[in-house]
Amino acid sequence: MVNLILVLGDQLSDTLSALQAGDKTADVVVMAEVADEAGYVPHHPKKIAFLFSAMRKFAKRLSDDGWTVDYAKLGDGETSVCGALLAAAERHGADRVIATEPGEWRLINALTHCPITVEQRPDDRFIASHGDFAAWAQGRTTLRMEFFYREMRKRTGLMMEDGKPAGGQWNYDHDNRKAAPDQVDYSGPMRFKPDAVVEEVLALVADRFADNFGDLDDFWFATDQAQARRHLAHWVTKGLPKFGDFQDAMLDDNRFLYHGIVGLYINAGLLDPLEVCQAVEAAWQAGDVPINAAEGFIRQIIGWREYVRGIYFMEGPDYTQRNGLKHTRDLPAVYWGGPTFMRCMKQTVDQTKTEAYAHHIQRLMVTGNFALLAGIDPGQVHEWYLAVYADAYEWVEAPNVIGMSQFADGGVIASKPYVSSGNYIHKMSNYCGSCTYKVTQKTGKDACPFNLLYWHFLNRHREAFSANPRMGNMYAVWDRMDQGKRDTIVTEGDAILARLDAGEPV
Repeated sequence: MVNLILVLGDQLSDTLSALQAGDKTADVVVMAEVADEAGYVPHHPKKIAFLFSAMRKFAKRLSDDGWTVDYAKLGDGETSVCGALLAAAERHGADRVIATEPGEWRLINALTHCPITVEQRPDDRFIASHGDFAAWAQGRTTLRMEFFYREMRKRTGLMMEDGKPAGGQWNYDHDNRKAAPDQVDYSGPMRFKPDAVVEEVLALVADRFADNFGDLDDFWFATDQAQARRHLAHWVTKGLPKFGDFQDAMLDDNRFLYHGIVGLYINAGLLDPLEVCQAVEAAWQAGDVPINAAEGFIRQIIGWREYVRGIYFMEGPDYTQRNGLKHTRDLPAVYWGGPTFMRCMKQTVDQTKTEAYAHHIQRLMVTGNFALLAGIDPGQVHEWYLAVYADAYEWVEAPNVIGMSQFADGGVIASKPYVSSGNYIHKMSNYCGSCTYKVTQKTGKDACPFNLLYWHFLNRHREAFSANPRMGNMYAVWDRMDQGKRDTIVTEGDAILARLDAGEPV
């Protein structure tokens, strides 16, 4: 009997468990560009173009390797993954599907209830299985990533020497917080000229998704494994040496600084996470990369990436609905390119619109920080991040937004809200120098909105956070302020929020 082997758009890996379980002499690989997946949020056109192009090239690779591939392009008929499976089953006389577990509860549920037998096999492209993470989490009162990361270092052996961390410490993050440099001597990610496959997809996306937020022009992503590996080698050689020092920095005139831009390739399956980490480790071992850069990057992959996946699946399907702070304000128009006087927000959103990319500090401490301080509905914030970034899939995006960025999970991930005044952005960027607002001004019409909303947030959520040991000092500062100054902050903060509610630019 023929089995159908389902390969999803973020499962473009030769080692995929569903492929390993199949028989290329008898089974049929099913891949489909379906409207439901392209449109369940308004994905950035570059994200759609990247995935469709990579899917088509991966299908060709499988076919060249001897697989029978049933590939449906967008508009060929079926609009859902389940519908594509049922149609393929009828064409090939199959009554069973072998799939690798999707990275979203929504799709897991769809396959579970699809009227054909679907065996969902574990996604073993990750180091920690669901069971591994649950075993690590069992009995712990707090689930802090640092301790999980140490277990992953031991398991993989990455940057370990005689059972101990290289250099004598696990974490070199204190060396990775330098302010924006005056000059960046790295040309940025490797850019690939669209070939015939990509050009066909770009035309399709331009026709079908013209109204989605995001620019399709100047498409440069790698769309197959060979290109992704070329980019990885380029970055490890030229960008990684200074990645650690400046990974938190932000610059007006440089969108990428020294960042790897490998997340979208890893998350789609074009690069294996251990392969990437081993390349970074090898560069460090060769003396080409300082230890803080290598360790800082490897921590993001085997530490944070694995950790947030564990949280997502452990917390369950309702995780994205959580709203621990009861924030209900609608997402402001600035997130979709609407006018703003805040230079940092404009730069980050403009970059997102153009590149389908912003780095972790831009996401956490600019757009995420503003959403949290302004009391934006975390579900709307979550859907925005899921839509606009090329590397975003729910398993990785939701914990970063619902948990880390918006504190909507009540502290499962973060021990305190990631909020700051404008001073942090001023320290880590050159945005503030050309901003309409004055970052050094705490009140008044020229005051940076981050300054006002920071204290406004702490004041209105005092009951929730005043007992938090990591926030006590800030409440002590607030309490020492003159009552008149506190009243001014609250009044002016109220006015900013009222402008947001009225749809006026801030």
